[in-house]
Amino acid sequence: MERPASEPLVESRLNSGCITLPKCRMIRHSSCRAAFNRFPLATPGMVTVKLGTFGFLAVVLVGLLFSSCAVAPRRVGPAAAGAAELKITQDIIPPGKCGRPLHQSMRPTFITIHSTDNRSRSADALNHALAVNKGLRGRHNRTGFLTWHFTVDDHSIYQTLPTNETGEHADYEGQGNRSSIGIEMCVNRGNDLGSTVDRTAQLTARLMRQYDIPLDHVVPHMHWRMIRYSDGRDLGFKKCPRILLDGGRLGPKWSAFMAKVSSYAR
Repeated sequence: MERPASEPLVESRLNSGCITLPKCRMIRHSSCRAAFNRFPLATPGMVTVKLGTFGFLAVVLVGLLFSSCAVAPRRVGPAAAGAAELKITQDIIPPGKCGRPLHQSMRPTFITIHSTDNRSRSADALNHALAVNKGLRGRHNRTGFLTWHFTVDDHSIYQTLPTNETGEHADYEGQGNRSSIGIEMCVNRGNDLGSTVDRTAQLTARLMRQYDIPLDHVVPHMHWRMIRYSDGRDLGFKKCPRILLDGGRLGPKWSAFMAKVSSYAR
């Protein structure tokens, strides 16, 4: 388909022990709106206690210093770092509109990767989401509309269909539509394709973890044979996503994309 689904705050508390000081005579100091009322007079016993306390605290501080140096800093891999950067905006097609009443429930077991082939400068993820919500007509399919789950560009991700509903993006009534989440990559002018591909890889890895989808079930659109719904015509395999194909075939570009997905999924 080539046209336009908290971190708990960890509180740490340090419990400090109390040291009982010997009784001592107190004097009062008064001043205008005095903030401090009482000062203990120092005695030899108090000096001993204070010096002992100071020594104890010094030992504790030195121990903490060495222990903190001994702990290696935690390395954040690309999966954790990338996932934190993703922001998904939900703009779900309203129930009852654009063929959505005809969508069927789905447990996703595949992820299908597309590219839009729409190079108009305005054909970014937002405008694709708006278009799908207004209704993109699809000829020869069951619902009469084109629908998919996510659209990605170099700075945003929009979800237009719940991931537990089938879309119309891969192969009419075949397994591609019935079992896969569809992701469209934008190729509009001014869009950074490298960033778009990278964000798509991050999103794919997140969905893999969420639905326990293996890497070999991440497939290009051309993986699915298209048998038209209206008349049963065999349309073969569509050359999509074009930006990840080499001469219309799977090659180094697709392999590099899959390597990205694998690194983010770890």
